[in-house]
Amino acid sequence: MASITSNSPDQTRELGRKLGRLLQPGDLLCLQGDLGAGKTTFTQGLAEGWGSIDPVSSPTFVMVNLYRAQDGTPLYHMDAYRIESLAEAAQIGIDDMLAEGALILEWPERIEPLLPKERVWLTLTHQSETEREIQISANGTRPETLIQGIGNL
Repeated sequence: MASITSNSPDQTRELGRKLGRLLQPGDLLCLQGDLGAGKTTFTQGLAEGWGSIDPVSSPTFVMVNLYRAQDGTPLYHMDAYRIESLAEAAQIGIDDMLAEGALILEWPERIEPLLPKERVWLTLTHQSETEREIQISANGTRPETLIQGIGNL
């Protein structure tokens, strides 16, 4: 597990940008953190680094946002906060999303039993008005490669 301190929203966004440049279809990034922890800011950078041609917004009320790259490859941004049961979550089609593109999942702890084991898990913790601690762990070969790639950019 790695721990990174972000001293500003711009630094949080830049970390997302670095990781976004490495994303491939099938990658699952789980973002855990309280409201205001920086999940959407991180995702904005991630989508930008990935090459999104669509604006990024929190999917809290729509559950899943779709962002597209120039070539049409999808990047899914899902918020599990309002999911009330694992049965409801199973109907959403997480496996289908991962078959087509990468998935950024906010509030993953609510549906963790349904998630693939291979994933990157980021926990964002509010330290002060601008400072965030970001703990990153990887489970699986591809997720570990993603994490190592952040340091190489």
